Amino acid sequence: MSFKVSGGKVEDGVVFGNTFDKYGSKNPIVRWMMSGFDSSLEKFVAQANPKTIHEVGCGEGFWVNKWNENGLKAVGSDFSHDVISIAKENALSKKLTPEVFNIKSIYDLTPETDSADLIVCCEVMEHLEDPERAMKILQSLVDKYLIISVPREPVWCALNMARGKYIKDFGNTPGHIQHWSKKSFVKFTEKYFKIIEVTSPFPWTMLLCVPYEKN
Repeated sequence: MSFKVSGGKVEDGVVFGNTFDKYGSKNPIVRWMMSGFDSSLEKFVAQANPKTIHEVGCGEGFWVNKWNENGLKAVGSDFSHDVISIAKENALSKKLTPEVFNIKSIYDLTPETDSADLIVCCEVMEHLEDPERAMKILQSLVDKYLIISVPREPVWCALNMARGKYIKDFGNTPGHIQHWSKKSFVKFTEKYFKIIEVTSPFPWTMLLCVPYEKN
């Protein structure tokens, strides 16, 4: 059974999940871009060497399922009922437990039930109306490490324009309401976490961070 995606649907006015199966794409450009993203994320996870992982905004569960397949202890949460339902289907197709996925907005997460050695929050912040509030919640959840990534602007929108997508919105992907350059996202994140390493898998910015108080 192939990896199931949401197809870019909208729930509560917010686009959730992936518009297409970027992990299984046969397009050589998409495969090259995803290879860079995957390699960067896997490298950071190896550096963190966590006992527990919580992916906030896990979408259809690709990474949570992969980590659990590899023997790590991972859970995932997302605000969307539909995308968590798909994540559970994807887990069952791999004979993994679906109970690791929970319906929860980032704004409703608490350290009592949602903290982990490693918090992963990739491709989430650009969708949020209040990223400052979200970062404060992530601060409360991270025991040891945070991996966080966002699309790198204005490269992201320029790429969309170049391939003829979202022209009337100047290349802005539906649902992206926050936009950061690499420099501005580093500056934003430094207010909440100590940044250990910055990487730029094209066209994203990805950071490995630790809490300030743990240093």
